[in-house]
Amino acid sequence: MPARRLLAPTAVFASVALIWWLAGRAGWTNAYLLPAPSTVAAALSDLAASGALLKHTLISLQRVLLGFALSVALALPLAVLLSASRPARVVLDPLLEFVRQVPPLALIPLLILWLGIGEAQKLGIIVLASFFPVFLGFRGGIAGVDPKLIEVGRVAGLTRRDILTRIVLPSALPELVVGLRISLGYSWRALVGAELIASSAGLGYMIIDAENLARTDIVLAGILVIGAIGLLSDLVLRLAVTRAFPWLSADLEAARA
Repeated sequence: MPARRLLAPTAVFASVALIWWLAGRAGWTNAYLLPAPSTVAAALSDLAASGALLKHTLISLQRVLLGFALSVALALPLAVLLSASRPARVVLDPLLEFVRQVPPLALIPLLILWLGIGEAQKLGIIVLASFFPVFLGFRGGIAGVDPKLIEVGRVAGLTRRDILTRIVLPSALPELVVGLRISLGYSWRALVGAELIASSAGLGYMIIDAENLARTDIVLAGILVIGAIGLLSDLVLRLAVTRAFPWLSADLEAARA
């Protein structure tokens, strides 16, 4: 069964690669603007052989995972607080909604002034990009809990904390998982922007540096690596969730269908 699941995605990627190769062979594309797959593969091989690819990948992976973890650590308790406290909603909702409408990249000048040009600024961009999917997903999941379940918990004598941990949080998990997956994807999308400024390593830096050197093959190689790692990280997240909460497997399969 796992092999059959991989068949369709493999066929899709192979078809895209074949069309890409045929377009280059037929002269439909400019070799500078869209190098052939063999050229991109050679660039990947050279980067891997020199150790540059591993170096940039590990640095970017560290930034993404740390920024994603910070987003989750901030978003989950804040979602619970705003779901449980009306005064907190009155005070914080307008501010959070305002921040949500501002693109993270538009805040780069302020982040540089506040956090400098080191790792904190890069993590700040990733956190801003990945915070709201987790926050809104979890908050929506809490709001969608069946009131009858909460009432049953109260009749059974459960405390407010027990209702939260045994009824509300498990019921909100499917929406939280969706938010986590979107947030992880947004973390990778924000990576290039985070590494635009005063960075000397990372996949985003590698792409920008290759653009300045007119190395389109390296640009495409970096894009392919980010996409591949993003797919792998999403797979690892889904496997971790299904291992920890087996009853969520059906929800994840339905989301993939």
